[in-house]
This record gives sequence, C-alpha cells and structure tokens, in this order.
Amino acid sequence: MKIISAQDVQQVLAFDSLIPALRSAFSADFGMPQRQIYPLSGGSKEKQDTFAVLPAWTKEVLGVKSFTHYPENPEKGRLTVAAQVLLFSRETGEPIAVVDGTSLTYWRTAAISALAASMMAGEDASSLLLFGTGELAPYMALAHASVRPLTHIYVHGRSLQKAQQTLIKIETARPDLDVKICDNYEDVISQVDIVSCATGSPTPLFNSALLSPSTHIDLVGNHHQTCRECDSATVKMSYVVVDSYLNVFNEAGEILIPLKEGAISKDHVKGELAQLCSGEIKGRLNNKQITMFKSVGTALADVASAYHVYQSLLKSCEIQGIS
Repeated sequence: MKIISAQDVQQVLAFDSLIPALRSAFSADFGMPQRQIYPLSGGSKEKQDTFAVLPAWTKEVLGVKSFTHYPENPEKGRLTVAAQVLLFSRETGEPIAVVDGTSLTYWRTAAISALAASMMAGEDASSLLLFGTGELAPYMALAHASVRPLTHIYVHGRSLQKAQQTLIKIETARPDLDVKICDNYEDVISQVDIVSCATGSPTPLFNSALLSPSTHIDLVGNHHQTCRECDSATVKMSYVVVDSYLNVFNEAGEILIPLKEGAISKDHVKGELAQLCSGEIKGRLNNKQITMFKSVGTALADVASAYHVYQSLLKSCEIQGIS
C-alpha cells in the first residue's frame, strides 16, 4: 500500500487534468451513500467542530475519506481541515493507498466548482469576485481561471494581510491575471461574471440586489444547516444546481433556510452535478440568467481525485523506471 503525502499531491495535480478526471467520474456509474457528519464538543455554536466520514466507489476503486473540521483552528495557527483518503482496489478489495486528504481537499473542492462553472458560467466570463482569503481561496481562483477566460480577479476578505497573501499566491501561479484586493465588494459585484464564496461566514456575504443578470454564483464555504453565504432572495432568483441532493438537503443552510421560509420549493433545485456532467440537465438556459452552484463536498470527488493522484504517481514511476 502506498503512502501518498501532501507533497506528492501538490507535485502531480493540475486543474487541466483533474477537472476532466472528475467529469468522467461523475458521468459514469458510481456508488455514494450519504456522508456522515458528527458534531463534536468544542468550538462554538456558530463554528462547531465536526468529524466526517465519506464513502464512495466507482468501477475501478473503492474509497473512504475521513476528515475533521475545526473552524477556530486558524486563530490558533492550525489548519481548519485535516483529512485522509483510503483507497481499495475494486477488483480485489485490497487497500492500495492512503492519500493526504487535506491538500487533496483544496484541489478537489476548487476543481468541482470549476467543473460546474465550465457548464454554468458564461463562456466569455472574464472577471471573478472571490470572497474568502483562507487556504482554499487561491485554488478557487486558479481553478475557475482554468475553465473560463478570466483576466480580472478581485479578492475580498476581512484581513488585509490574508488578502495580500491570497493575491500573491494567485499571481505567482498565473502572472497573466490582473489580481486586485477589493475592500468594498459593492464596487465590483455588479460588474463581475463569477462570484465565488469560500468563507466561514454564518450570514450572507452580499446584497442580492447588486447582482447583474448572467452572473454565476459559486458557494463552497458552508455545510451547516443554520448558516449560509447568500440570502434567500439570491437563491430564489437563481437557476440552482448542487453537488449532491443527499448532502445539500441535509446540510446546506443556503437551501434549507429558504425552503423553511417557503421562499422556494425543493424542485427549485434543478439537479445535481452528475446530471450536469451526463447532459441530463443544462447548466444555463440563456445568457441573461443568474446561475448558482452549491457544494458541500462529496465522497466521489474525494475518491476520484485521490485515485487520479494514485494513477498519476504510478505513471510517473513507470516513466522514470521506479518500482
């Protein structure tokens, strides 16, 4: 069994290969029971510590991701998420690899959002407003820039220092992008093509009235029933697709709160990512439509990403003649 480190993950992954691999996985047959999230004592009511277990399988591999989510960790100089993905051969049932799930989570979360954006955002989308300056933030910007012809990225967050760090990471990876720190999101939100939210905010981040027609909204930061990164009005005006019915209707306040209010019904959500990838549903009906993708994370994304890393490393070893 191979032990695949965070360094290995960073070395082999690239969005231009990971995103097609994920699209292939979501287009094919797979098994994915509802993930289990266990609240832990610790943290706070608004930022509760959790432990999660996510199983999934494809025709090639079985896997399970386990992770912890400690929202207050950054205040103590620690990472918010710690995770591992265990892979088994579908053919023999034998364990084949343990993959660092913390680094993988950043890549797969951003790649899943970009995969959805490749079918939901306008084909000529050139600008993105990024809410969030955590570890995930640069990945979100770079993933979207890999599927749409982005030229301008605006970074908005509470900490100027973290916003500057996010800007540097994006510019280092993509010097061709014009990246700016945006102190007041209202200055740019009406002009951008994509709004991507990767925060721990328990309350809506922006005023829905400022959104322009044709905007694509990407929401990844929240997986709590009572929290949300956008308000009910934004959900109601949007064409909504989610990564997983099971998980979103169990965890995502962005959908659960307007449902409880009666602002929307369940059929307001037009489908899930697998249906989008298979062509069963469309990502956008016209060029003047606000679209929204809400994800809370799926085991299939983790397992498919981890298996992609495993295969990439095996191929690299073969090329180099390493046994």
